[in-house]
Amino acid sequence: MTAKLTHFDDQGRAAMVDVSQKPDTARTAVARGRITMRPETLALINEGKIGKGDVLGVARLAGIMAAKRTSDLIPLCHPLMISKVAVDLTPAPPDAVEIEALIKLTGQTGVEMEALTAVTVAALTVYDMCKAVDRGMTIEAVRVVHKSGGKSGTWDAA
Repeated sequence: MTAKLTHFDDQGRAAMVDVSQKPDTARTAVARGRITMRPETLALINEGKIGKGDVLGVARLAGIMAAKRTSDLIPLCHPLMISKVAVDLTPAPPDAVEIEALIKLTGQTGVEMEALTAVTVAALTVYDMCKAVDRGMTIEAVRVVHKSGGKSGTWDAA
């Protein structure tokens, strides 16, 4: 009999879910979000005039690195052998950068947390690199838009 998947042990304490009985399957997750800013800030990013350097390039790398370290950041999250991480940042005039992360692996648990972490850290990096010119930026609408694999199969956001 397969053990019940839960974040609680027999004493009701928080614990990492035991996924040892689950089969390995190909799993994918996509998350999206955006950081909204003043149009002048987006123009500076697009023109490469932010004093800290290539904002979108650095944020892309930060998102990739964060996805790989998700288990260090989120309590009870499994460390995973991710096989693919792609983080894309796209200027969305007049006042935003859209962020998308795609994560893949073959394993016993999904990669939704890794995709969400990648998007969030990429957005935070944009904020950090641009805060000297725009402290009013907002990080918005971070959510999973696709997941596939595992027992629950494929799910897409409406």
